[in-house]
Amino acid sequence: MTEQEVRMLVVLTDRHVLATDCVCQNCPLADGSGHPRWQAGRLRCGHGLAKQNAQQADQFRCTMGFRLASIHFD
Repeated sequence: MTEQEVRMLVVLTDRHVLATDCVCQNCPLADGSGHPRWQAGRLRCGHGLAKQNAQQADQFRCTMGFRLASIHFD
């Protein structure tokens, strides 16, 4: 990741893309500030999901069952 690249973790549902603040804030597995336990490109409170293709964002399934995506912005 370059200095200009920004990464955003979002929650994906069937109909919506949500900020993690909306979902993780009340999760007992979240960190002290209500964010997912994200460290060095890994979701510590879940596991990675297989990519369908190389252009697809990295996706994860949290222990509570939500699907998350790591979105990159240049």
